[in-house]
Amino acid sequence: MDLYSGYINRLIEELAGLPGIGTKSAQRMAFHLINLPKERVQRFAGAILEARENVRYCKLCCTLTDQELCPVCANPRRDKSTVMVVENSRDLAAYEKTGKYEGVYHVLHGAISPMLGIGPGDIKLKELIARLAHDVNEVIVATNSSLEGETTAMYISKLIKPTGVRVTRIASGVPVGGDLEYIDEVTLLRALEGRTEL
Repeated sequence: MDLYSGYINRLIEELAGLPGIGTKSAQRMAFHLINLPKERVQRFAGAILEARENVRYCKLCCTLTDQELCPVCANPRRDKSTVMVVENSRDLAAYEKTGKYEGVYHVLHGAISPMLGIGPGDIKLKELIARLAHDVNEVIVATNSSLEGETTAMYISKLIKPTGVRVTRIASGVPVGGDLEYIDEVTLLRALEGRTEL
């Protein structure tokens, strides 16, 4: 038996479909939204629609942005000769929080995972290789310490080494199986400073 009417159930189902949101959290969020003033709900819905319509990939690093270039790539003070490769935009944000990395990034939007049917052609590797033609001296591979992240790191290393560009891997300090977005800034900074040659 359904406890709520169709509209409420539908809202709860949509919210529960978001990552990290269970049924109880979805119910709390649904009732909170229903009780907000109509104008606030319209602003909220409008922000979601506008973001969905206007956010795209940065033409250089492939992170999400609403401009042609993201703020990092557009910053003339960033060291464009050092490129840190991360799995997603959340990982980029985690490193930016350290305030110590002065290079630029490349966002893969995933990792190689044969078990899930994700191959090298399914992530932004082609775009990474194209960037190497523009005075890149070092590629720092900062993929997660999972099986998929390690597989991706090794693939990138084998792909880039023949070009003569230095390839390094972030040091441990990032726990195996841990996602970069949940790790504190000090640990991320130590991992960056202790990176090793691949």
